[in-house]
Amino acid sequence: MENRESIIATKKVFSVRQALKKVLKYFGPAFVVSVAYVDPGNFATNISGGSIFNYHLIWVILWSNIMAIFLQSMSAKLGIATGHNLPEMCGIIFKRKVNWFLWIAAELAAMATDLAEFLGGTLGLHLLFHIPLIYAGLLTGVITFVIVYLEKYGQKVVEIIIFSLVSIISLAYAFELFLAKPDWGKVIYYIVIPSVPDGEAMLIAVGILGATVMPHVIYLHSQLVQYRNTENTLEEKMEHLKMEKIDILVAMNIAFIINAAVLIVSAAVFYKNGMVIESIEEAHMSLKPLLGPLSSWAFGIALLASGFSSSAVGTMAGQTIMKGFVGLNIPINVRRLITMMPALVIILLGIDPLKTLIISQVILSFELPMAIIPMLFITSQKKFMGEFVNTLLEKIIGIIVAFVILFLNGMLLYS
Repeated sequence: MENRESIIATKKVFSVRQALKKVLKYFGPAFVVSVAYVDPGNFATNISGGSIFNYHLIWVILWSNIMAIFLQSMSAKLGIATGHNLPEMCGIIFKRKVNWFLWIAAELAAMATDLAEFLGGTLGLHLLFHIPLIYAGLLTGVITFVIVYLEKYGQKVVEIIIFSLVSIISLAYAFELFLAKPDWGKVIYYIVIPSVPDGEAMLIAVGILGATVMPHVIYLHSQLVQYRNTENTLEEKMEHLKMEKIDILVAMNIAFIINAAVLIVSAAVFYKNGMVIESIEEAHMSLKPLLGPLSSWAFGIALLASGFSSSAVGTMAGQTIMKGFVGLNIPINVRRLITMMPALVIILLGIDPLKTLIISQVILSFELPMAIIPMLFITSQKKFMGEFVNTLLEKIIGIIVAFVILFLNGMLLYS
């Protein structure tokens, strides 16, 4: 009897191990994508939201994350079902003039995103090691080159690097939360109960959403799944999509926890002490006297990891966009140099990085519909998607998500 129970227990352990091994085989693409959801733009909006409005706007991060999960799932499904990424599908379906227009818009968005993320890595180096901004900018460029160059050894290598950087951000903010001692009762209350204190809070809420849903990773996710998209049968593709959805849920919820942690620490430390923080540098300097030097170091390390990882992801997305829409195959080093130049010019001219960050978000608000609408159109067509075509419920959710994002980004732009 005991022997039989022992065999059953061994089988259970073995089956759990096998299931875990299968899930881990597909883990990676969503973690690369999730970096865009914890980039320096998110840091800026979440710090402002927490320091001005306490925990009130944490529900916005939750709902932004839910929308992001839906959109990334659609992108991954398109890639798995068609065997092509989103820009390639646009290149196949739409007229050349339309694709040139979509490509120009997507490239502007990729450059705007690159600009913000590049500045994040530069600021991180500057704040931590007091390196002059121009040299910190050049060093950020070199480090990003190295990360992207490692893709030649396989996508898995880049995925491991990005996962390590996301882990560093997570650990840094777990440490910040431990030091900040937030009011967890209020945190849970404002996650569940939406609250907008006044008119200005609505603007920050829209800013949080605007900094969260990024067009370049909607394009990129459909490309990243191709590395594992070697299955031919419907059942194998269904299994791939199922595993990718688990990848998305885990990665996106880690991104939610990091974003929520940034806002919670900002509320627990800055709002509690009556301080309104309006820049990343100010947040770094203010943490030192309030929580000690280790806290400001943890913040700087998180910002550095965020800047490096998101900048590398922006470069990868740029390659996908160039090849897909109009078939351009510009060497990645040349493209990286082109996208680095605006950031280096801004640093040389001494323009405020926070203002640059805001302008980049406005550019992204223009581009977002040009990624979402074609994706929802293609995934709703049976002739392209086959058995993976959107259900009626998915179509309805897609329309609602697209409308909400377009409306709120329009408000951000207007404001």
